[in-house]
Amino acid sequence: MTLALLALIALALALLPAVLAAVNLAILRTPEPAPTGGLVSILIPARNEAAVIEGTVRAALASRFVPVEVIVGDDHSTDETAAIVARLAAADPRLRLIAVPALPEGWTGKNHACVALAAAARGERLLFLDADVTLAPDGAAALAAHAATSGADLVSGVPRQVMETLGERLTVPMIDFLMLGYLPIALMRASPRPSLGAACGQMILIGRGAYAATGGHGAIRTSLHDGVRLPRLFCEQGLRTDLVAGHALAACRMYRNFSQSWAGFSKNAHEGMATPMALPVWTLLLFGGHVLPWLVLAAALALGAGNAAALALAAALISLGTRAAITLRVAEPAATIPLHPLAVCTALAIQWNVLLRPSRAGRAVWKGRSYAVGAAPKPQREPG
Repeated sequence: MTLALLALIALALALLPAVLAAVNLAILRTPEPAPTGGLVSILIPARNEAAVIEGTVRAALASRFVPVEVIVGDDHSTDETAAIVARLAAADPRLRLIAVPALPEGWTGKNHACVALAAAARGERLLFLDADVTLAPDGAAALAAHAATSGADLVSGVPRQVMETLGERLTVPMIDFLMLGYLPIALMRASPRPSLGAACGQMILIGRGAYAATGGHGAIRTSLHDGVRLPRLFCEQGLRTDLVAGHALAACRMYRNFSQSWAGFSKNAHEGMATPMALPVWTLLLFGGHVLPWLVLAAALALGAGNAAALALAAALISLGTRAAITLRVAEPAATIPLHPLAVCTALAIQWNVLLRPSRAGRAVWKGRSYAVGAAPKPQREPG
C-alpha cells in the first residue's frame, strides 16, 4: 500500500468525525431555563464523598426557576459524608439524607443507590447527579424545561469536564470527542433504534412515570455504564431520549490522576467499545483518523513524497481542527488539543487492555468496591 493511499484513507477517516461534529455542534444547544411548575427531585448517590459532597449539595440547593428537593443517598460511607449532609439538612428542609440499604448480590453500587433514591423522591422529574457534579443555578430548570418542550422522557448532557493533571487531560476529553464526533445526534433524535441511545451518567433527568414504567436503574442492575444502558432501555420500550449541551449546566471533575482515570474508564469498557466486534472498528476509526495522519506525514516527509505529505497534513489538520472545535465549545482546557493523538492512543490502550487481558486488567476498585473489568460485573463487597 503506497503512502499516498494511506494518506487518502487517513483523510477520509479524519473527515468523518469532522462532518459529524460540525452537524452536532450546530444542533446541540444549551436549553434555556423556564418555570415548569413541577417539583424536581435532585438525587445524589454518595459513597465516601466527604471531599466534594458539601459543594455538590449547596449547588443543587441553589437551583432557581424550579422547585427542588435534594436527596443524598449515603451508601455506607466510612468517611464524614453522612455527617456533612446531616449538618446541611438541619438548615434546609429541602434536603434529606437517606441510608442506602445493604448491596444485594447481582447489583452494582450506583444502580442500587439510585433505586433507593428514586423510591424516596416526591418529584415529577428525577435528576440523577453524580456526587462530583456541581450543578449550575439554572441547570435543573433548563433540563426540566427541555424535557417539557421536547417531550423527551430522558434528557442528559455532558457537564463541563474539569481537568488539572496530565493524566486527566489524556483521558477525560475523549468523552465529549466521541459523543460529538461519532454519534449522529440528528439520527438519534429521529430514530427509535436502541443502538443510537446515549446519555452521560453524570447527569440524567428522567420523568417519574417513565422511570417506573421501565424499571429504571433496577432494570440495568448489573451495569456499570448507566450512560449507555439507560437510554437504550428507554428506546427499547418506545420512549424518547435526548441530549443537550451540558457544559453550561454543570461541571464535574471525574478523576484526580492517571491511575484513577485508567481504572475508571476500564471498569465499564466492556459495555462500550471493548467487545470483539466493536473494538476493531473503533480502532480503525480512531487510530486511522487521528494517529495515522501524523505517522504518514512523518514518513512522507522523510521519503520526499510530496503528494502523500500534503494529504496527510490535511488529515492531521482536520483531526486537530475537529478536536479544537469540540474542546472550545464544551469549555475544556485548550491545552488538551495538541495532546489529541496521545489521548486517542490512551483510550485505545485502555480498551484493548480490557478486551485482550481481562485477567491481567484485574479489578477496578471504586469507592471501596471492586469490579472485574473484563466480564459481567460481580462486585466484591465491603461490609454493607
